[in-house]
Amino acid sequence: MPSSPHIVSDVMTQTVVSIGRDAPFKEIVELLAQWKVSALPVLEGEGRVIGVVSEADLLPKEEYRDETPEISLLDRNSAARPSAGRIASSRERHLAELAKAGAATAGDLMSTPAITVLADTTLAQAARIMARLGVKRLPVIDRIGILQGVVSRSDLLKVFLRPDAELAAEVHRTLSPLFPQQDVTTSVEDGVVTLRGTMHDRRLVPVAARLAHAVEGIVDVRMDLTTPDTPR
Repeated sequence: MPSSPHIVSDVMTQTVVSIGRDAPFKEIVELLAQWKVSALPVLEGEGRVIGVVSEADLLPKEEYRDETPEISLLDRNSAARPSAGRIASSRERHLAELAKAGAATAGDLMSTPAITVLADTTLAQAARIMARLGVKRLPVIDRIGILQGVVSRSDLLKVFLRPDAELAAEVHRTLSPLFPQQDVTTSVEDGVVTLRGTMHDRRLVPVAARLAHAVEGIVDVRMDLTTPDTPR
């Protein structure tokens, strides 16, 4: 792993199981179980990502197994009368679920367009996309949409496995231009960096904290610093 992985290509899984548009339902379930993943990218042509089939796309098949799904279910399941906009939105989601309940191939099951990221997307950006959209894995594509890999939540957490000594060295390199003549030492324990010593310009304290926290793998930053006007 590079000294400070900042982009998706540094942590993504490059060996990716994928499926075509015509992959049958049972094969999809078998692949999810075999590879212990929660979603599969759907490819077309030379490897262009056209969608993703996730466990959530498959569940309507079981959800509606023992009932006859009807649009009227929306009204029966509503305790209060929603607004017209909410009715339309709920009805659209319900219709999509009904369609997937009757689907038998990846082309009908997949969510499309796929939510993807480029290989040079920062880890922070990828994490925000996952959190905002509630997805666990993102296909990684190149500029023309060809699959390059997959990044998962667990991949994004790999940076926190970096050794403390490696983190301390990088924090020191990052901060050394900020205070070349100042008496500040850097130590890291369990991913928590502590800056100790004297900084002659107190304005640099928040800057140092921000730069240290930006190092991939740092859990927290603690300051044990004195400045010329620090009370004794």
